[in-house]
Amino acid sequence: MATNILVPLAQGCEELEAITITDLLTRAGFNVVTAGLDDQAVTASRGMVLLPSTTLDHALKDSFDMLVLPGGLPGADHLNNDQRIHDLLQKMNQDNKKIAAICAAPKVLARAGLLRGKQATSFPGAIPEEDLEGIDYKEQAVVIDGNIITSRGPGTAMDFALSLIEILAGKAKRDEVERPLQRPAA
Repeated sequence: MATNILVPLAQGCEELEAITITDLLTRAGFNVVTAGLDDQAVTASRGMVLLPSTTLDHALKDSFDMLVLPGGLPGADHLNNDQRIHDLLQKMNQDNKKIAAICAAPKVLARAGLLRGKQATSFPGAIPEEDLEGIDYKEQAVVIDGNIITSRGPGTAMDFALSLIEILAGKAKRDEVERPLQRPAA
């Protein structure tokens, strides 16, 4: 059975994160669906134009094993202001499905109440002070706590995506995807 992953793309998302996440998850053989919040092309934070594979309304007719939120501003704010995203987060969390967010996007998880009592990270200062209560905030590249995975920013996007692969398909699949990337040994 295929693993289905939803990556919502909002206007002003961080393109390096969006592309790295979708590319590496696709290399791992997962069914990755990018969904725009509307039916428009997405102009990312640095001006790159991304073409989502579908709209969020259409994607919500399907079920997903993982939801991954790219960061960037104002992209993360657009995700945070979309009730459909919050409803999906609540449903997926209730079903103990995997939820991941990077850079400024963990603020969406915090606002939805999903980080309370959890370890998490984000781009420094991205989670508003009033939403940090009850979060065990870490400054690590990738933080995994139960079904919630968070990461810091564009520079950690590859580690984040590779961690998602390992969570979903194991270390051997992560290694299979990582080896041809020619990353230097740690």
